[in-house]
Amino acid sequence: MRSLAGIFLAAVSAYAQLSAQQKQLNLESFEKVWTTIRDKHWEKNPGGLDWNAIHREFLPKIEQANSTEQARGLMREMLGRLKETHFAIFPANVYEDVDAESGGDGTPGIDLRILGRQAVVTDIDPGSPAEKAGVKRGWVVESVNGKALAPAIETLSADPEIHEITLERAIASRLTGPSGGTIHAVFLDGADRERAVDLALGDPRGNPSKFGNLPTEYVWFESKKIGNTGYIRFNLFLDLMRVMSEFSKAVEDCKNCDGIIIDLRGNPGGIAGMVMGMAGFFVDRADERLGTMYLRDATIKFGINPRMGLFKGPLAIVVDGSSASSSEILAGGLKDLGRARIFGTRSAAAALPSMIEKLPNGDGFQYAIANYVSEGGKPLEGNGVIPDVEVKLTRQALLAGHDPVVDAALDWIEKQRVQK
Repeated sequence: MRSLAGIFLAAVSAYAQLSAQQKQLNLESFEKVWTTIRDKHWEKNPGGLDWNAIHREFLPKIEQANSTEQARGLMREMLGRLKETHFAIFPANVYEDVDAESGGDGTPGIDLRILGRQAVVTDIDPGSPAEKAGVKRGWVVESVNGKALAPAIETLSADPEIHEITLERAIASRLTGPSGGTIHAVFLDGADRERAVDLALGDPRGNPSKFGNLPTEYVWFESKKIGNTGYIRFNLFLDLMRVMSEFSKAVEDCKNCDGIIIDLRGNPGGIAGMVMGMAGFFVDRADERLGTMYLRDATIKFGINPRMGLFKGPLAIVVDGSSASSSEILAGGLKDLGRARIFGTRSAAAALPSMIEKLPNGDGFQYAIANYVSEGGKPLEGNGVIPDVEVKLTRQALLAGHDPVVDAALDWIEKQRVQK
């Protein structure tokens, strides 16, 4: 079993006639999908459906399917009856091709986003191979090791099963490999000239962190002041003790700031409980909560515990299509409480904890195990956090050395200061 954060998905598979063995594997896959939903969905009647009747309806169709693609389509149709996101079937070749454990942890230190169907460099890790090689924000990654990225971006963008966060991680995974190795990348620079660069692959930024049975993740945290506004950014809700300690210090150091910006762009989440502690630095009422998560046998209320060193000034939270899970709970919850103003673009709409398993026929099966409803009464899953102020990151701004999203948040904080 793998977490969603560790798996990238891409491409499609062709029709193929079934052998008796493959037919049996598809039947076993169907049974596993149906049984998993029956046993692990947060509702005893998943989606309000008679799940036994669903089995009786779809089993004969699976038995008669004459191709793996047809069988997969039927399982997708069955999951579609739930009318919920985070339930999907991915082709076997896709699952194997992008298995994160096969690529290695080495990275050139580049963060990217898909802007206008181009893989654009949005950030470069300090001291990374990419920084040393002269790669700049706003450059477009055209190809990696001789393989153009544009066809993959077009294919994945056209697949409704592939969300923005998955698309960007799938493309970003092309720039990874075994630590100590190299990749050959071709970029378009600020003048749209091609730049061929050999990039070493080093260790990821941050400190290694383990949580449960999940693979080791590297976690980094940064804070600074932009003028008299505090700026906080971190890549994962993990490494609980260190991140919470640094978060606390960043807020404490900003007790006289005009405002604080929390940048959650690209943050896919992690330990959901951390959001309650973070929210406690900005909410002074003990009876408030960020929302409620519903599992089959438990209900988790995201209550807020006010902290010492409370910051009462303007709070801006920045999100984008790669802000997911715990990022959405924090941003959406504080927005509902009227405590934060949200800037950027709609978040990933992936607040639910979900897993991906390999089916007997080799396909990947994604399923959610809980539902989350914000304190405002809206499920974030499938909806996401909608910014109060929509601001899009552009390649032109990056090339000019600007971040229009952070700039918008800074402008708002300045207006709050003037209006005091």
